[in-house]
Amino acid sequence: MKAIIMGCGRMGRQISRLLANSGHDVTVIDEDVNALEQLGPDFNGEKVNGIGFDRKILLQAGIEQADAFAATSPSDNMNIVAARIARNIFHVPRVVARLTDPKRAEIYRRLGLVTISMINWGAERIFELLTHDHLDPIMSFGKGDVILTSIEIPIHLESRTVRDITVPGEISVVVISREDEAYVPSLGTEFRKGDTIHLVINVSAMDRLQALLDL
Repeated sequence: MKAIIMGCGRMGRQISRLLANSGHDVTVIDEDVNALEQLGPDFNGEKVNGIGFDRKILLQAGIEQADAFAATSPSDNMNIVAARIARNIFHVPRVVARLTDPKRAEIYRRLGLVTISMINWGAERIFELLTHDHLDPIMSFGKGDVILTSIEIPIHLESRTVRDITVPGEISVVVISREDEAYVPSLGTEFRKGDTIHLVINVSAMDRLQALLDL
């Protein structure tokens, strides 16, 4: 995949390295040479110094061959302009813009532009964790999108099976602890009194897990 990242701040650098380390063809654009240098000598990608929504700079970065474009600069205005140029003029198949203003992010999302608002995203994750205090995370993965948690099986779920609280892609029972032993269950494994179950769950699915536990 040919990807262009506009903006070489912390987020832009992290995305660029992840893509490059995964074998993708990555070009990073930033008007600050020092920011580009922070990618380090081991960065396996291209660097273009210039304004990220300038047509000549975009052409130099290979926008006509790009499969993906991410606008991650600190400026919402720059990100919106660059993302719309990439999508509407050069017809890049996958375009994402980082916006700090949640209201603007929602407006442009409704207009068809894929936007990421870290304020909205962070607020939603904190809300979900605070309102499900009985599901204390043992470990989190990524930026907190997925957590590992454990609970003692409720009485009403005794003799029910792992399948009853499994949602593919959202909720998985990965380990059952029983009488000082632990093992990986199958979907047909029955819960017993005193079992502690360890689950991996998408934070966004906590309400769904609560509903399953309350069956």
